[in-house]
Amino acid sequence: MNHLLDTNDYIVFLTYFVIVASYGLWVYYKKKSASGDSKDYFLAEGSLTWWAIGASLIASNISAEQFIGMSGSGFKMGLAIAAYEWLAAITLIIVAVFFIPVYLKNKIFTMPQFLAQRYNGTVAMIMAVFWLLLYVVVNLTSILYLGAIAVSSISGLSLELCMYVIAVFAVIITLGGMKVIGYTDVIQVFFLILGGLATTYLALNLVSDHYGSEGILNGYKIMTDKASDHFQMIFTKENDNFIDLPGLSVLIGGMWIVNLNYWGCNQYITQRALGADLPTARNGLLFAAFLKLLMPIIVVLPGIAAYVMWKDGAFQNEMMHGGEVNPDRAYPVLLNLLPSGLKGLSFAALTAAVVASLAGKANSIATIFTLDIYKKVLNKDASEKKMVTIGKLSVVVAMVLAVLIAPYLGIDKKGGFQYIQEYTGFVSPGIFAMFILGFFWKKTTSNAALFATIGGFLLSIGFKILPNLTDLSWLHKFGFSILNPASGVYEIPFLDRMGFVFVICIIVMVIISLLDARRGVVAKGLEIDTSMFKAHNGFIVGSLIIVLIIVALYSIYW
Repeated sequence: MNHLLDTNDYIVFLTYFVIVASYGLWVYYKKKSASGDSKDYFLAEGSLTWWAIGASLIASNISAEQFIGMSGSGFKMGLAIAAYEWLAAITLIIVAVFFIPVYLKNKIFTMPQFLAQRYNGTVAMIMAVFWLLLYVVVNLTSILYLGAIAVSSISGLSLELCMYVIAVFAVIITLGGMKVIGYTDVIQVFFLILGGLATTYLALNLVSDHYGSEGILNGYKIMTDKASDHFQMIFTKENDNFIDLPGLSVLIGGMWIVNLNYWGCNQYITQRALGADLPTARNGLLFAAFLKLLMPIIVVLPGIAAYVMWKDGAFQNEMMHGGEVNPDRAYPVLLNLLPSGLKGLSFAALTAAVVASLAGKANSIATIFTLDIYKKVLNKDASEKKMVTIGKLSVVVAMVLAVLIAPYLGIDKKGGFQYIQEYTGFVSPGIFAMFILGFFWKKTTSNAALFATIGGFLLSIGFKILPNLTDLSWLHKFGFSILNPASGVYEIPFLDRMGFVFVICIIVMVIISLLDARRGVVAKGLEIDTSMFKAHNGFIVGSLIIVLIIVALYSIYW
């Protein structure tokens, strides 16, 4: 098996690099703001089109955790992992209809600003510091290190060199501000989808050839026959993967908390739409929802294809790591089988996904640090030009920190996509409860928000360690606990834990807010006009098409 890129691959990859870099420079000088306005730099206020917003959302979202981790989950558990992507499409519609109008109506540009405006400065500052730590220590390092591992395994270059080159490329794009990120992300998504589809095409053809047939349709049919258990969207309690995707809870439980928190309460994501007008923002989110439908084809099907061939004796050595089968090796194994040129295209797609995610995350770090910490605490009289300079400096500092600490966090030993989802879920329920009540219940107080911030995290830890303190087997008959063979105890699936914590946070927040009201505490509600939730006809039609497609997919693969 060839683990190195050849001349044609490097030509294709360098072409991608030159196109992205040249277009980024053109956008920077063509659309550069003469005033050096900070909102123009951080948000590209009024500059991004709907297609640039949608492409940027996907480019920022799809990274090594999807290409490597979700493909590995496809190898391990099959199409069911696509729930994260397909339900995210519906989530984007919900965010476009109900969340974005609230942000835009109240002129909110960062998530800490929302918390300060809705609750108080204490809540906002706690969360600003928390988000910065999370973005730098967890997200930026994970994207950088997992991406470098993937790129290194395909190119044959050293891990350290790949990490440095990816970081520098991301910094160059990020320093141009949100305009450059938004418009170069269009090209990144083009390479991402084209290269991803090429890998899927190869994977289906490999399956077909392996079993003496021809064509991708025959390859897909063989996959469904040979691994029918990998084409079930809803698991039963008897399925070994139930603890990761607990049956109907995926459709009616914690999965919605994961998605709504990620797409609606996350600076890293919402920032792309906060500089646009409402119709443009909504169209961008709708475009992103359509692109989301493609993602399982690009990242999950190759994992299933690798599983089918591995089960029949292929890739036995390539899939091994540390004496055990490592599902996260499925995608790199397939990429190394691509022919010359096509391998370079898929290599560019993977690099594009990593670089775009890094750039988006770094820009969000710069935005929160500059607007919510530097401007409010360190230099209240800072000029617009000074804030842009500080923003650029914080990008460089954040990336340098990520490069320095990433190798020491053991990221490569902690698993892929599912691990990231579970441990992000320790904070998601409380944050989402704080946001959703802050949006739509004017009586919610800052004391209630503080409980959600701290109490939600503590509750998540409590539910995690609860199985070690007491027997939860009685919950099994209700589908809320499952025996973990590794630990030998009945554990609550993490999506269910998130659902429980969210419900508890909502109940306690309501109680605290009502008690505060009795003591005369006045909550600061947001300005909301019900007419702003009304969407235009084109958006409604597009949304219905997406919902019908997802209903059809679940009906077919239930």
